[in-house]
Amino acid sequence: MNDSVYPNFTILLVDDEPDWLGSLSLTLESCAAITNILTCSDSRQAMAILDAGQVGLVLLDLTMPHLPGEKLLEQIAERYPEISVIVVSGLNQLETAVRCMKLGAFDYCIKTDEEGRIVGAVLRAVRMVEMKRGYQEMSSRLVARELHHPELFAPIVTADRAMLDTFSYVEAVAKSPQPLLITGESGVGKELIARAAHQLSGYRGKLVTVNVAGLDDTVFADTLFGHVRGAFTGAEQARRGMVEEAADGTLFLDEIGDLSIPSQVKLLRLLQEGEYFPLGSDLPKRLKARVIVATHQNLPEKERGGAFRRDLYYRLRTHQVQIPPLRDRKRDIPLLLEHFLEEAARTLGKKKPTPPKGLAQYLATYCFPGNVRELKAMVYDAVSTHRDRMLSMETFIKAVESRQSECPATGGDAPRQNPFSGFEELPTFSDAAAFLVMEAMDRASGNQTLAARLLGISQPALSKRLKMRP
Repeated sequence: MNDSVYPNFTILLVDDEPDWLGSLSLTLESCAAITNILTCSDSRQAMAILDAGQVGLVLLDLTMPHLPGEKLLEQIAERYPEISVIVVSGLNQLETAVRCMKLGAFDYCIKTDEEGRIVGAVLRAVRMVEMKRGYQEMSSRLVARELHHPELFAPIVTADRAMLDTFSYVEAVAKSPQPLLITGESGVGKELIARAAHQLSGYRGKLVTVNVAGLDDTVFADTLFGHVRGAFTGAEQARRGMVEEAADGTLFLDEIGDLSIPSQVKLLRLLQEGEYFPLGSDLPKRLKARVIVATHQNLPEKERGGAFRRDLYYRLRTHQVQIPPLRDRKRDIPLLLEHFLEEAARTLGKKKPTPPKGLAQYLATYCFPGNVRELKAMVYDAVSTHRDRMLSMETFIKAVESRQSECPATGGDAPRQNPFSGFEELPTFSDAAAFLVMEAMDRASGNQTLAARLLGISQPALSKRLKMRP
């Protein structure tokens, strides 16, 4: 996207009065920051312009020589039904307006209307076209289930189907101007998803991240909107807010669930009106950034309890992704383990250690309340104290046992496939137990604590079984 052009499709103005075309263009630019405008003073040339593509919205006069506006409206509706048309007429005639709406016009405005009426109609049409295009692209991408830019998701190590579907969804909605809500527990990688969405958006500006947790209403407003000189005691210099810093880029608001109600009202106005006021100023500024928000909190629950505004919640959830916790992506643990071992060794200037056999299986028995971030911290801690060729298990065991109490008691895991279902002859109970113990001890490289964890029994119970072996 060109950082000086909005929207990302062309708006065609068709009128036989050049002065009106110039005036309307200036009005749309000054009042709505709309700059992607093309004008046409000869209605006979309009269809050729549409044939070239790019046009998403047409503002059309009715009274024109050669090819009348109603006739042109019929042709557009027949050949390009996906293009929205706003009729801007010099005549205030109800019958004509009704006829135009039946022909497919999105809206009908009178040239003598106040500027706000026409600008508002154009902005509504622009948002509608953007949403339709976004939905069509999203549908095609999700059906295809393929990534056009997998390299932008490379920092997120996964082979999980739900995560890959999330990538497809993010790629599909990345160019949408509507907000994107990212939810998930702490440490699942919400900021990495936001960064990928920004890189895919086509915006050339920066990704500006603001953690809003703990900000009171005044600090929140000053942080986002900035202030003019003299706005409050100590404001000796004007300061740009983060919304302005993110112009032509992406504004990422993390921990949105912690916002106070007054701050939620300010954010809602920013999203609804597309404008904001720096503190101490009565001159509005336009929002020129895509907004992405994230939270680890349950927003529907907060909304039901009155702690989060319903109107803001529904405004934010236009596009929404839920990042699954690591305990639901256990097949990713070996991949992440390998990735972080390489990364930690490189960062700490060490040779990559060999993980003990069974480490990934052991970690899969843990719920990881801190998710991927917690696994990364575990690996870095283990590598930092590593001395021998084989990585020690003790650091991981201590880390897991210190936080095991934080894991919820769950019995809702999907049932495992019966490993004995294909056997013609079943082993005896004693033989099956003995084979399980042998396999667990082998995978744990003789570590009884790890082997017991793999088997789901206590270490003393395993020790007793080992003594029973012949």
